[in-house]
Amino acid sequence: MKILSASPSGYPGLSLRQLERSDMPFWYAYLSNHDVVRHTSWNLQSENDLLPMFDALDSELPTSIRRLAIISDLSGELIGTIGFRTVSDVNRTAEIAYDLAPDYWGKGIASAVCSAVTQWSFSAFGFVRVQGTVLETNVSSARVLQKCRYRHEGLLRSFRMVRGIPGNFQLYARLNDD
Repeated sequence: MKILSASPSGYPGLSLRQLERSDMPFWYAYLSNHDVVRHTSWNLQSENDLLPMFDALDSELPTSIRRLAIISDLSGELIGTIGFRTVSDVNRTAEIAYDLAPDYWGKGIASAVCSAVTQWSFSAFGFVRVQGTVLETNVSSARVLQKCRYRHEGLLRSFRMVRGIPGNFQLYARLNDD
């Protein structure tokens, strides 16, 4: 589902736009880095493993995933992505997911973009709840959600497969009136 052409990211020098198939090589380049995916459920073997996600992005269904590219205004490069998976039109909820290339870690980008996109989702889509699930070893991502006023709601045991092994995930959520 196309959701946005260009938008401020909440972080100076960065913009958001719809993720495009032409972004796939750049996205895969950093998603194939062990340090990027070791605390996530990503399990990519090749660039082609991203194709089903792009097919889902093309869907016009209200429950389709939504993913934005985080772009450097200076270079025009893709430096990360953020969006929503597990969208429920009926319940007006979604699960937020994001990633950044390692060169951009530790600069507050994920927190700024997560906060801006979360707030935007409440007004643009009328979500009443946005949640994030974080592999229990992913302390940095948990910190991002906490900075964005997501509240910890508990541990989801064996919630999602992580490269063939059931992984425990911490659940965080933010309501539109939080």
